[in-house]
Amino acid sequence: MQTSFDLTGRVGLVTGGNGGIGLGFARGLARAGAAVMVAGRDAAKNAAAVAELKALGAEADAVVVDVTEEASINAMVATTVARFGRLDVLVNNAGINIRNRPEAYDLADWHKVIATNLTSAMLASKAAHPHLKAGGHGRVINNGSMLSIFGLPLHIAYASSKGGVVQLTKSLAVAWAADGITVNCILPGWIDTDLTRKARSDMPGLNDNVMARTPKGRWGSPADFEGIAAFLGSDASAFVTGVAIPVDGGFSVHG
Repeated sequence: MQTSFDLTGRVGLVTGGNGGIGLGFARGLARAGAAVMVAGRDAAKNAAAVAELKALGAEADAVVVDVTEEASINAMVATTVARFGRLDVLVNNAGINIRNRPEAYDLADWHKVIATNLTSAMLASKAAHPHLKAGGHGRVINNGSMLSIFGLPLHIAYASSKGGVVQLTKSLAVAWAADGITVNCILPGWIDTDLTRKARSDMPGLNDNVMARTPKGRWGSPADFEGIAAFLGSDASAFVTGVAIPVDGGFSVHG
């Protein structure tokens, strides 16, 4: 008997799913029984992620995508549906950060961050919509950030894009509820990934500040996103939509 957390027979697509938090999302869907399409720029990393998911017993494949190009996003969705026959869960995870002071921020860098983090989520959701609706079990999971809540001096474009992701989530949730689609957002705290390792090297004192403010007393890991992916991707979250859920070890509630 299928349980409310069981994703057997369903298909997930994860942008930026070949590493870090994205691979955590992909593993969570795979462990719950879903077939998973990994979408990323690096074919070798994609292949390694697929091998890891298959080792968990999941059906998995990969597609190379440039999430700043609408045609590439449309092809990514079409490839997923052609490969697996349906699409049930879209995880908009792809993202970048380019740090600089606001007064020195380059316009080309601004556009690159917004296109990668925010516009891609809109375009992928748009492309996935008819398939999510047709399957009768539509789930969109967007990757936001603590910086949709807080501000940092070197993260003007990143914070703006992630604030936009939260509002995109709310608007899509309202627009598509009648189509049987839920749309939710995850707000990761400080997670140990390649992106944050570079931040730690660039920002003296960051590690100590994070450890002091995080009640759980540690940095998060990609594995911390497996459970939330299974929950938001499954029937267990059927009446949850339009919300932004911190996965941060208590960072956002610690004064």
